[in-house]
Amino acid sequence: MKLAVTGCNGSVGQRVVLLGLQKGHTVVGIDHREVPDLEFNGHPNFTFKEVDLREYDKALEALRGVDAIVQLAAIRTPEDYVVVAHNTNVVISWNIFRAAAELGIKRIASASSVNVITLVWSQGPILDYFPLDEDHPCRPDEPYGLSKLISELQAETIIRRYPFMRIASLRLSWSLSTSFKNSLSKNPEKRKNDLWGWVEEDSGAEAFFLALEDSDKWSGHEAFFITAPDTMLEESSMGLKERFWGDVPLKEGKRLVGNQGFFDCSKAERLLGWKHK
Repeated sequence: MKLAVTGCNGSVGQRVVLLGLQKGHTVVGIDHREVPDLEFNGHPNFTFKEVDLREYDKALEALRGVDAIVQLAAIRTPEDYVVVAHNTNVVISWNIFRAAAELGIKRIASASSVNVITLVWSQGPILDYFPLDEDHPCRPDEPYGLSKLISELQAETIIRRYPFMRIASLRLSWSLSTSFKNSLSKNPEKRKNDLWGWVEEDSGAEAFFLALEDSDKWSGHEAFFITAPDTMLEESSMGLKERFWGDVPLKEGKRLVGNQGFFDCSKAERLLGWKHK
């Protein structure tokens, strides 16, 4: 498969490129600038294209000839909390989806975020129940989470007009190596607004490839939480819930056992076959 990876220079993008090459794919990396000394630079199956994906015609040309797309290009924080993240991310995601439709590219795995739920960048999380699943309302109050929610709406829109396409929006938590995760502060107060969530970087990268595979289990557009099944802490999750989120109920039939994570990824396991490693 000839695969385009937008945002290939980012921390997630690098892991996706490396995994794609390990799987034997030909990878076209697309980003707004070239970065020297990346691990995959010079690989015979890797080609880099320097492209401003905010310009539709350039995005269209960059994607010509690929079979599938991993869409990671984005501003990763609310930036100025005014226009930068929102305007950049919304334009790029639409350009990628619309160019794919024009070129007949059927499969896209797009990076969304757990922050479509009102979490770490917000004035304060708005949580209806635990564990969070894809049915939970999305109520962002800041431009990054909003841009990711709009990207999911864009995917819904493009699929209605071009039903031959299939798009997965992967709601990643903080992508980390296990060693870096273990080096972080264990103070639960510091990470309570993202619910102590994380995802091992290569396991998160694997989800993108599973989303691009043939499947009779899903079609159109679907959103998936992609997070580790445990928190960053070794403390009891029920203890953390009672300490920090005592007014948030457990969803009927659900429990938090041990240091179980606050996100329910059963949909990704059921439809993609993804399990955190």
